Amino acid sequence: MISTSALMPEPSKKGSQPAAKRSKTTRVRTKAAAGDDVGAAELAGRVADALRRFRRDRELSLDDLSARSGVSRAALSQVEGGRTNPTLAVLWKIAVGLDIPVHDLLGLGSDQSVRVLRAGDALPLRSTDGRTESRLLSPGGSGSDTEVYELRLVPKAVHRSDPHARGTCETLVVLTGSLRLGAGDETYDLGVGDSVFFRADVAHYYENRSTRETRCIDVIHYAR
Repeated sequence: MISTSALMPEPSKKGSQPAAKRSKTTRVRTKAAAGDDVGAAELAGRVADALRRFRRDRELSLDDLSARSGVSRAALSQVEGGRTNPTLAVLWKIAVGLDIPVHDLLGLGSDQSVRVLRAGDALPLRSTDGRTESRLLSPGGSGSDTEVYELRLVPKAVHRSDPHARGTCETLVVLTGSLRLGAGDETYDLGVGDSVFFRADVAHYYENRSTRETRCIDVIHYAR
């Protein structure tokens, strides 16, 4: 906080005061960026290990998985080698190709009867343009057929999703802002407190047409 006296300095001191403040702000931003890098590296490592394990368990080559998922062989190699942090859309495609829930790729399986997931423990997944963020709220295991996500869309963001595995359904609940859902050939406009259930094994999209952030809960149920 800047004190009242600092707002009316002597002319000889005016130049030095803002410079010190800018230096402090720069250090804070650098620290945050370093934390983001650590989180991204951790996520890339989890996905790489899980992808390698599930692909080999199913005796799939990279070419086989590429044909099943629609993700190029080169991109799959980058992800499996931990050399890139996959986007939300790529993770979904890989999960569909392996016929597993997304949370299995994130390495969040647990056999505990109760597990608390702290706000900082769930690493956010982002769309290619960075305008949509998804955070998995339900740590599960390979036997779980339900996932719960927090979705955040900045103003005017549109996130398009390919069809999920056959029989997959979603329930969306809008917490803040407004959302347009497109599923198949239909569109639905939702406000705060509204919810919608739909079959997610068709192409669908989420759109924030407003000038403020939209936040919602997305519950995904897989047919097993």
